[in-house]
Amino acid sequence: MFAVTAAAADRHDPLAGLRLGEHPTPDPPPGWELVTVRAAALNHHDLWTLRGVGIDPARLPIVLGCDAAGVTSTGREVVVHAVIADPDGIDETLSGAFSILSERHDGTFAEQVAVPARNLVDKPAVLSFEEAACLPVAWLTAYRMLFTRARLTPGKRVLVQGAGGGVATAAILLARAGGLHVTVTSRDADKLERARQLGAHVTVAAGERLPQRVDAVMETVGEATWSHSLRALEPGGVVVVSGATSGPNPPADLARVFFRQLEVVGSTMGTKQELVDLVRLLEATGVRPPIDEVFALSDAPRAFNRMLQGELFGKLVLRP
Repeated sequence: MFAVTAAAADRHDPLAGLRLGEHPTPDPPPGWELVTVRAAALNHHDLWTLRGVGIDPARLPIVLGCDAAGVTSTGREVVVHAVIADPDGIDETLSGAFSILSERHDGTFAEQVAVPARNLVDKPAVLSFEEAACLPVAWLTAYRMLFTRARLTPGKRVLVQGAGGGVATAAILLARAGGLHVTVTSRDADKLERARQLGAHVTVAAGERLPQRVDAVMETVGEATWSHSLRALEPGGVVVVSGATSGPNPPADLARVFFRQLEVVGSTMGTKQELVDLVRLLEATGVRPPIDEVFALSDAPRAFNRMLQGELFGKLVLRP
């Protein structure tokens, strides 16, 4: 089958290890199913793999891609839950065997992907394959951050740091769908305008003082925004961290944390049940993932280059 793989890792030139071509068709073990991929979405995780972060070099070459929607051998239209873990835990994201597709098992940037049968979620007819393929990583991450880890309820105020990224875009739309008041930051005026179009109530330049403090901050940027995130919180507020694209080691500012009784909460991916709930939320509300551009799978290098340059708003999707 045709696939897009990481053949090598290079921290400084990640696209140097990108390979396109024939790859063995998956042979699912017992309890796994083969899914014919109709659409797969890019994530920064794919670039990190090409940089050698979070991947054992012995596992290369490996098919890239975490997100996918497709069709099983019986014709069932599905969204693929990307978390591979022990099946008997209540929260598989906390499993000691936790991984996501393209870390230990071949990913979704291929004509077919093998996944545990328990990882298949029914795709409703109202979602296109391209829209459904955007959900398992960025959108599920945002859903868990907002409603599971931050425990936000209608009327609460949330700050989303860094408009434009996949998780941030999802957080804006899901927060509005959940009845939250949404503030968004960015260094880019165009991205702030797009955030307003998505439904943000307030937009401010990165680092700018907010007109009103918030109950929670959705943090994916890291060092560049950390101090601002802590200053933006009401006493007793929570900052939920699911990434650190600008660096993982900001000043902790522990005095502010303990004096104002702030919570710092980590969040990674989400559970299958949360993915089911997310799909149902989109089905009920009409909210849809914005898609920046759709590429043929054979045109993957151009899509990767766009993600590397960072000039996008919404998801990039590959279609075999």
